[in-house]
Amino acid sequence: MNYKSFIAGAMAFALAACTAGCGDKKDSDTKTETENTTAAPVEETTPENTTEPEPPKPVAATDPNAVTFDNGLFDFAYVKSEDPDCAKGELSVEEVMGNKMLKFTDDNTVPLKGKVQKVRINAVKLLGSEGIAKVRRIEFDLYAQATADHLKTNDADGVRAPGWIGGGGGTVTANSDKWYDFQEFEGGEYNFETSGAVHVKFKFLLADSGQCWSEDMEDANFLIMRWGIANEADLMIDNIVFYDEDGNSIPLTAEYSGNTSASNSDAETANTEAASGEIELTDDLKKQFEDAEVLASEVNSQAKEAIEEASRQVAEKEKEKEEKKKRMMNKE
Repeated sequence: MNYKSFIAGAMAFALAACTAGCGDKKDSDTKTETENTTAAPVEETTPENTTEPEPPKPVAATDPNAVTFDNGLFDFAYVKSEDPDCAKGELSVEEVMGNKMLKFTDDNTVPLKGKVQKVRINAVKLLGSEGIAKVRRIEFDLYAQATADHLKTNDADGVRAPGWIGGGGGTVTANSDKWYDFQEFEGGEYNFETSGAVHVKFKFLLADSGQCWSEDMEDANFLIMRWGIANEADLMIDNIVFYDEDGNSIPLTAEYSGNTSASNSDAETANTEAASGEIELTDDLKKQFEDAEVLASEVNSQAKEAIEEASRQVAEKEKEKEEKKKRMMNKE
């Protein structure tokens, strides 16, 4: 055996093993040191949202024929209090967040259970005899304002808010002395003293059968009622608008036209434009229409030329067929 070669090989193997072992230890030490020096993650904190919700604001009138009570007149409105369930109180025009409204101040002498707040509106005074005969729909905004902190909610007791807001309405029509019920409405406010607007729509759904008002009615009026009252609260009404069968708002009489934020002439113009589909054209729109007319004229001209060319080609084809047919006959 060549011992020198064997010893040399063994020494080389031992040196390689030693080197590998040192390398592993160095990597392990480096890895341990890196792991030990890694910074701990920092938790990010999100600031809490401390913004408090704002109370709902009144809705501004958008129709020039709306009764907005801006001039303070309300002699066309009455409190109905003769029924046993009727709430008792007084009417006035009050400003709420800069917006004037008709307000029924409930004196709370009638217990909450079963109590109904009722306000009657005389439509003849507002529209005149001709106007009431055209009415097919009535719209208005209704609000409730709590006057006590007796409301119980799922979150708390003693809340100063109106709670559920609901009710209905009705009238007497031309062809019957029977009461005609309008559809019911509902809304609610459980956080703030004054509610947002509950938009109400009363419709004469049977107008085609005469269930509506007529010109000979001297006392055409409608009743607004709020029931299911859960807390002491006042009732407020604003932006009353009457509509005809075409969806146009009906102008008010001269005496009450000052209730609106826009003139009746503006309303008549708006209704006329809505009915005819006409709108005022700006310079840009006029130019666009003129360009469109020129383009349409060019297209029509090109189309006419194309039709004439196609007709000419068809005529030539027919002529060629006839000539070919004659040639074939001559050969025979």
